[in-house]
Amino acid sequence: MAASLAGLAFLAVTSAALLSPLAVVGQLRTDYYSTICPNLETIVRSSVKQSMAASPISAPATLRLFFHDCAVRVHLEIATDNDRSTAIDRCKQCGDQNIRSVEGCDASIMIVNSNGDDEWRNSDNQSLKPEGFTTVLNAKAAVDSDPQCRYKVSCADILALAARESVYQSGGPNYQVELGRYDGRVSTRDSVVLPHANFNLDQLNAFFAGLGLSQTDMIALSGGHTFGAADCRFFQYRIGADPAMDQGFAAQLRNTCGGNPNNFAFLNGATPAAFDNAYYRGLQQGRGLLGSDQALHADQRSRGTVDYYAWSQSAFFGDFAAAMTRLGRVGVKTAATGGEIRRDCRFPN
Repeated sequence: MAASLAGLAFLAVTSAALLSPLAVVGQLRTDYYSTICPNLETIVRSSVKQSMAASPISAPATLRLFFHDCAVRVHLEIATDNDRSTAIDRCKQCGDQNIRSVEGCDASIMIVNSNGDDEWRNSDNQSLKPEGFTTVLNAKAAVDSDPQCRYKVSCADILALAARESVYQSGGPNYQVELGRYDGRVSTRDSVVLPHANFNLDQLNAFFAGLGLSQTDMIALSGGHTFGAADCRFFQYRIGADPAMDQGFAAQLRNTCGGNPNNFAFLNGATPAAFDNAYYRGLQQGRGLLGSDQALHADQRSRGTVDYYAWSQSAFFGDFAAAMTRLGRVGVKTAATGGEIRRDCRFPN
């Protein structure tokens, strides 16, 4: 999820209108494929292991891809403004109470449209790394190579499992994944609304509240930044200008970035390839890379949770697993609501 919140935008919505959580919980089950594809988790685990061996970028890229799939796509129903571009711009700037629903966790982020109008070609998604997509496509191919499983497992579920494996095989928690999602059929570039990297606590809370998630969920999910990297363009404005940034860290970043916004730095320089709680210890030291990261420790309303996770890795792991489960329920599709099981994750059937 390298810089998975590094595109963070403001979204004020009510969770009741977004999620229908009781229906979702009833649909999703950890044993959903027990008779359909009993070897599913073993197959995905092996495939992700191979992807991680091929590239150290694959794990954080896959976790970030899951976040962007679940949280990125909004469906706008604007009662007071029929101009779609103006409505989307307003969502990015200040929030809008007229947003009715969120469509997530349906693998729409992976769809490739021939006309170029798809989510991943939105400017806020251009920093998604190809290794994340490749990890999911390889896992899908491995699953479909089993005759019992072929074309019976959704890309959305494979992405959710691959994200868990990316965390677990990097040293993080091995949590159970709820399954039973269907894939979406629609992906449009202009529907993407993400948070941005300079957001403060209120803006972060507003975005995550729109997904039905709490401040604790948000802080735990931000811990996905314990591995991966971000391009200098997401944080260069802070160097020498943000008093919350450790001055030695600022000097280090100044050398790293130089004048090139396409250079990058690790989100957690202490253990950049491991999923652990070093991210939170870095925030305590003023070494948060993104403004939205450092805001979690700079604001006293969230500092206690950051300090708790910095002290207890097991507490972070438990809350991260719970938050990932809740995130995985956002906007889940069913066959009745237009979902399908894609044969190729890149194209609707």
